[in-house]
Amino acid sequence: MLYIVATPIGNLRDISLRALQVLKDADMVAAEDTRHTGLLLKAYGLKKPLVRYFAHNEERQSQRILEALLEGKTVALVSDAGTPGISDPGARLIRRVIQAGIKLTVIPGPVAGITALVASGLDTDVFAFGGFFPRNTKERKVWLERLGTFKGTLVFYESPKRLSETLGYLYKVWGDRYCCVARELTKRFETFIRGRLTEVAEELGKMETIKGEIVVVMEGCPDPHAQGYSPEEAEELGRALLAGGMYKKEASLKLAKITGIPAKACYAMLVKQKP
Repeated sequence: MLYIVATPIGNLRDISLRALQVLKDADMVAAEDTRHTGLLLKAYGLKKPLVRYFAHNEERQSQRILEALLEGKTVALVSDAGTPGISDPGARLIRRVIQAGIKLTVIPGPVAGITALVASGLDTDVFAFGGFFPRNTKERKVWLERLGTFKGTLVFYESPKRLSETLGYLYKVWGDRYCCVARELTKRFETFIRGRLTEVAEELGKMETIKGEIVVVMEGCPDPHAQGYSPEEAEELGRALLAGGMYKKEASLKLAKITGIPAKACYAMLVKQKP
């Protein structure tokens, strides 16, 4: 049996009792980085044979893992963080195991993309996961064409070193969409930066360095048939939101989402409103 085991995305306590039991009972643990997984096992007093399985050795190591499974051994597949198979080479091993007719099961747990989506405040009814933002120009073009007209919420991963450049590029291509940048999820310095792309870029510009794993959650493509709002109509809607009990900051974000007017402009508009 192959067990696909979700591991913490930051906080080591975010691991299930079932996951710990599977890791304890497994004959072998296949990991992206054996040093990283070794620290997790050590934290819970576990010692297991570790096999390094990553993008550049997957052909050789997947064969080794398949042979172990066919011999009747139990293998636990883990990634460095989160659920294996989500934007990592584990997905290829899983396909090979299925093709070989070997049983597998998933021990559910943390996923960085879902964690960030829930915390973003954006629509969770319909969303798409875009994986890592492509570096290659051709792949990037396909990615943008595939997801540019998607009306649901978009979730994707990016390197902290390329984050500002990527958000600037998306602003040029898609306009000033609302988004949430999540970093260091579940860790001590967990941070969420929410706002229009221009506002988020401004906040990122204040940081000396951007560190940590990054998840970007972005609103989908606006409806081209949506009704435009004049300044007077926007002000009237803003007054209604405030009258409904919303605070100015909350109301400005809501007003920006409805009208397409930048959140800062909406907030400035609401500040002028009489209490």
